[in-house]
Amino acid sequence: MNDIDTLKDEIKKLNARATQKKMDLHDLSEELPQNWQSILTVAQETYDAFKTLTEKRAALKALETA
Repeated sequence: MNDIDTLKDEIKKLNARATQKKMDLHDLSEELPQNWQSILTVAQETYDAFKTLTEKRAALKALETA
């Protein structure tokens, strides 16, 4: 497996994780005001997931255009 294929597999997993975090954040918002204490934690996890996904997509694009 080459670097591009490995990165594509990683992006697929990261995309699933980011989607799950997005749904967690959505679910939390619907439950408010219950569990309001977890807003910052869930939001940070969602941010981190999408940040990593965006960075890996940029790395894949760079590899594909090189």
